[in-house]
Amino acid sequence: MEPVTPHSRRTFLGSLAALTVGWLVGSEAFATHPLAAKSRSIACNQYAWFTFYQRQGRDWTANLDASLAEFAQSGIAGYEPSVNAPEELQALAPLLKKHRLRMHSAYINSTLHKADEAERSIRQALAIAEVARSLGITVLVTNPSPIRWGSSEDKSDEELTEQARNLDRLGAGLRQQGITLAYHNHDPEMRQSAREFHHMLLRTDPQNVSFCLDAHWVYRGSGNSQVALFDIVRLYGKRIVEVHLRQSKNGIWQETFGEGDIDYARLAGELGKLKVQPHLVLEQCVEKESPQTMDGLTAHKQSLAYAQRVFAAITSKG
Repeated sequence: MEPVTPHSRRTFLGSLAALTVGWLVGSEAFATHPLAAKSRSIACNQYAWFTFYQRQGRDWTANLDASLAEFAQSGIAGYEPSVNAPEELQALAPLLKKHRLRMHSAYINSTLHKADEAERSIRQALAIAEVARSLGITVLVTNPSPIRWGSSEDKSDEELTEQARNLDRLGAGLRQQGITLAYHNHDPEMRQSAREFHHMLLRTDPQNVSFCLDAHWVYRGSGNSQVALFDIVRLYGKRIVEVHLRQSKNGIWQETFGEGDIDYARLAGELGKLKVQPHLVLEQCVEKESPQTMDGLTAHKQSLAYAQRVFAAITSKG
């Protein structure tokens, strides 16, 4: 099995668009469903399930109804989809209602370091936001694309300047629609003294651009450093509106979210000190070197139980 990379997420996203035909329904019915309300319960990103399905030779998108039924069996109440178009969110609405799943946030693609591509990305994101708001979504997470996925090529200073300007524009536009934009990173942004990562947060207005802390990508991108992770929490903690939860042991992603390289109990304590209550999203993906001892349903049940214990102070409020 080839390792799952951020590029694989993009491939996965492309396959979702084909599933929208025949599923479209009016969005207002789902928006009024009681489970669409904002919740402190722990959610999970669909991409984590995709990685488990992939290594089992299963296709998450082949029967999304059945996939979401299994997702619901895990006890996780919140679903964070990755979407390319408004129609994909509309297609999800009846399935989420059927399986009694909330949708507080969504992950969207964007290319913002080139002016022409940025215009298209911003238009698409704003169109997604119109539907997202009607479905109860309050946060859109984006990780601006690198020059090429899997490449070691870094953006120029001019491209970083352009990207930060467009990220702020996007955030301002979403804020006008009642949606919070949360900036997310993988490991490329942490290269070269984390110049891209820091520039995105230093050169955008906190009112327009919040922060989705993907704790493990920060950890891995800084050379498996908890020092760097907790420094970033101290620097930008007040902007954190969402946290992606993933754990490793000796640098390798594990099947379940539990004890490991990152001290998540300490992270929960630091967030408490900052008096922030971010949306918590499990994203316990597996990669080539990960152990193979259980299926995705078993793994996510265990991950949820651990996350609820560690972040009890956050999930008990709301």
